[in-house]
Amino acid sequence: MQLGTSILRAVVGGLFVGHGTQKLFGWFGGHGPDATGQAFESMGLAPGKRHALAAGTAEAAGGALLAAGVLRPVAASALTGTMVTAIRKVHGSKGPWNTEGGWEYNVVLIAALFAAVEAEDGPAAAIAQLAAGAAGSFLATQPPFTVAPQPADAQPDVSADPAPVADEERFQREGRPAEQSA
Repeated sequence: MQLGTSILRAVVGGLFVGHGTQKLFGWFGGHGPDATGQAFESMGLAPGKRHALAAGTAEAAGGALLAAGVLRPVAASALTGTMVTAIRKVHGSKGPWNTEGGWEYNVVLIAALFAAVEAEDGPAAAIAQLAAGAAGSFLATQPPFTVAPQPADAQPDVSADPAPVADEERFQREGRPAEQSA
């Protein structure tokens, strides 16, 4: 094992652990699963909290495995998946430069993950983890994992049992309290 690859894994993996625990627990200035989930909902990742927990787990567990040098291709594919999703859902439309909110940093991380796996596990493993991460990103953001977000002002669906609504409206028209019915 080479020293440079070990340092790369420790730094990138450790930072991913921190990034994941921001989502999971609100550590290191993070917002935790509820607020992160709301942000994910605004990006079209609904239910947001479930996506926040999945991304946080992938980042924290993947980062820990990478830093420890355990299951490197699996760890890298989980981390690559979160970065591909970040590009697709947040940074892709903003161009390449990070100063404009673009995707350059995400691509650097994906390249670092590829390089670490390639150096220790070979090119086939590096290509496989890259493909698995990209595929995972697309699968995790499609039904049944993602559902259409509900508008904040959406009314509950009472179409399954219209009788209570009809009775309530009838009693309001007649000026009688609903509890007198039956």
